[in-house]
Parts: sequence; C-alpha cells; structure tokens
Amino acid sequence: MSTAVASAITELIPSFSGRLIQPEDALFDEARRVHNGMIDKRPAIVARCLGSADVVDALSLARKLGLDVAVRGGGHNVGGRGTIDGGLVVDLSLMKGLHVDPKTRTARAEGGTLWKEFNRATQQHGLATTGGVISSTGVAGLTLGGGVGWLMPKHGLALDNLVSVDLVTAGGRLVRAAADENPDLFWAVRGGGGNFGVATSFEFALHPVGPVITGGLVAHPVSKAKDVLRLFRDTAAKASDDLMLFAGLLTGPDGVTRLAAIAACHVGAPAEAEAALRPVKAFGSPVMDVIGPMPYVAVNGMLDASLPRGARNYWKSHFLDQLSDGAIDAVIDRFASNSSSMTQVLFEHFHGAATRVPVTHTAYALRKNGFNMLLLSQWMDRADDDKCVAWARESYRTLQAFTGPSRYLNYMDHDDGDDATLAAVYGANLDRLRKIKAKYDPENVFRQNVNIKPA
Repeated sequence: MSTAVASAITELIPSFSGRLIQPEDALFDEARRVHNGMIDKRPAIVARCLGSADVVDALSLARKLGLDVAVRGGGHNVGGRGTIDGGLVVDLSLMKGLHVDPKTRTARAEGGTLWKEFNRATQQHGLATTGGVISSTGVAGLTLGGGVGWLMPKHGLALDNLVSVDLVTAGGRLVRAAADENPDLFWAVRGGGGNFGVATSFEFALHPVGPVITGGLVAHPVSKAKDVLRLFRDTAAKASDDLMLFAGLLTGPDGVTRLAAIAACHVGAPAEAEAALRPVKAFGSPVMDVIGPMPYVAVNGMLDASLPRGARNYWKSHFLDQLSDGAIDAVIDRFASNSSSMTQVLFEHFHGAATRVPVTHTAYALRKNGFNMLLLSQWMDRADDDKCVAWARESYRTLQAFTGPSRYLNYMDHDDGDDATLAAVYGANLDRLRKIKAKYDPENVFRQNVNIKPA
C-alpha cells in the first residue's frame, strides 16, 4: 500500500462509523466474496458503511485516491457487479435499518436490507410489498432494477411501490428522490439500476397481505414436463391479479431426480385460491404437492435452497411474449442436455398490475404480459466452468427463435451490457435515461453495472 493511500485511510478512520477493509486485513477474504462463486475479485478497499455519511466519505476517498467504484447492497448479483478489482467497494451490507409504520402503511429500509428481513418486519402487521422470489435477495438491487416477486400481479413490481429513495450522488450529495422532489431522478432510479448514485434508503408503500396466504409448489417427473409446462401456460392465461405463477425444470433435493414444477402464490380468499389452483393440484400424479395455506414469509423463502451462496453461476435470460409448444419442446430438450444437478430453467408469468403501468411512467420498460425465461446454469466445481457456461450460451442461442424484443435487467450476467442489451431492457426510455445520467453522474462514476452512458 502506498504512503498516499495509507495516509488518506488513516485520516478518514476516526470519523468513519463502519470499517475500511484492506487486503492485509483478516476480514478481507470474507469481505470481498460475493454470492456467485465464479466472481473472484480483489478490491483495494472495501468500505463497509453504517450510514449515508460513511457512503459520502467512501466516495470522497475513492475520488482522492483515483479509484474506480463498485456498489454492493445486501443481496446477490449474478454478474458480480457489486465488486471490483483494484477499486473501492461501497459495501452497504451492514446497513439494515428498518422501520414500519402500520398507520401510514409504509416502511423504510436501508440499502443492505434483505427481503427476508423486510418481510419479517412488515408481516408483524399483516403488511407486505412486492419483494424478491428468493428471500436472500437484497432490497436495493432488486428494486432499482425492477422487482419481480410473488405479489407482482396484485401490487406491481417492487419499484412500483417506491415512495422515495435517499441517494448519494457521484459528487457526494445526499439527495431525496420522490414524486415531489427531484422527480427526474425518481423516474430514473425506478428501473435504471445503480447508474445514478448509491441508494442508501428506500421508502415503500405496503399492502394488507396474509400473514397466511395460499402458496407452495407441485412437482412431477421430468417425463411429464411438456404437459406440466402447458398446464402452467393455460393456468396463467386465466390467472387473476391475486395469483402469481412460476414454472421450472430442475433437479430434486436428492440431486438425481429431474422434475417439472409449478410454484404458486395466491393472496385472495381461500375459496378463490382453491378454485384457481384446482387444475394444478388435480393434474396427474405429482411426486410432491405442498400447495396450501402457509405464511407469506414461508412462500418467500421456499426456493432459497436452490440458490446457495458460493455456488458457481452463469445466467442467460430473455422475455417470451408467448410460451408456444415449440418453445416448450426446445426448453425441455436443452434442459435434458445439461450436466449439472443444480441447473434450472425457470419461467415467470408477467401479468396484472405490473403490466398495466404505462411504459414511460418509470425507467423500467418491461410492461407486457408474457413469460420471463431464465436459464440458470449453476454448479460447484471450478473444473466444470467451461461446459456449464457453454450450456447456457448454447441454450440461449437455440431459444432465440422464440424470444421477443425485451429483457429483464436484474438477470443480466457479467457479459451482458452492450447497446443491444440496453435497448432490450429500456426501449424508448433509454435516451431520457442518458440525459438524466449526464445530469447526476456526468463522469460515469457509477459504471460497474449494466451501464447507461451519459448523453
């Protein structure tokens, strides 16, 4: 470490509430690790912040030392964009302040909060907002990039429930973005990812949910995959706003048995839930059926084990306007060719409230009915990297024949981010985003992301 770096850090330490972790520190290896085991970067400094003032100081330190910046929330990003080689990581993972106001039905969560923490607090009052499908997902990253979750058809995306965001700009200013304050920035952060600053706090509108709803999963042998995926498609076509459906091809807990599954969450009356899910529960002879009354927090966490920390991940994702028989056949064929018991192919049904928001109302532009497809290649052994990445890429190429023009930002991997990706994510909103980027981050300090370059 140079004398200049040591001097700057020494000068900051007395006022820094969190911790400045460097490569020689015992905590460094733990601090630099992210969820995806494929990501192995070595920052110069990990600034573990405890509040917005720490974030301001961390950015000031990066400017003083000429270091590039990455921003890490509390959850997981498959592309590893929350860390950086040789730069400074603004780490919010210890910022978990959370306050629920049941009278106004709002909650404020700091940037390191996970959805399981958020839901645990709001469900004490029978309230919730749309959060991640996996409970270890971070509130910040999910919301800034969109916010697919179990409540999406009923209450919109996570970002549709934002009331305000506190954000530290590239210049070190702490600003509030809301409908009545910096409205251009508020428009941009609802879908623009981490391009506009470090979001330190989020205020959400809450809705009455649960605590007990109807949810769970039903699974069949993969030999029935074609019929299961058709059933998923047909049930989705009739789904009310109360019902969110996912489908997937995956391997069971025994690590051997390949399955075709449908997962559901229904937040309406029990009788309505029973009627809506009757076709799913009545079909065939499932090897597993755990759809029934359960706490909302249990639904939010029931798929967590399928995404373990430290596993090696490579994802490809695209939106399908229709789930045709041809697409179903191609997906089944590609799934059969993968060699990892941890790999999954998932479909998320988009409908309801999230699709009724005008495309230009927020930066987020994927406002249509259809099916988001995720090719989730996952494995444990470094020796399998090449073949598992190749499977995802080849599958993605094969399935392009069935995809539409749109993509979902939060599933982009490290090699997604070219002009075609940006056009697919933002569509007609991209030009406006570039102008707002020029206003709030003209030097493109926040570029370790699916980057929107300043106009």
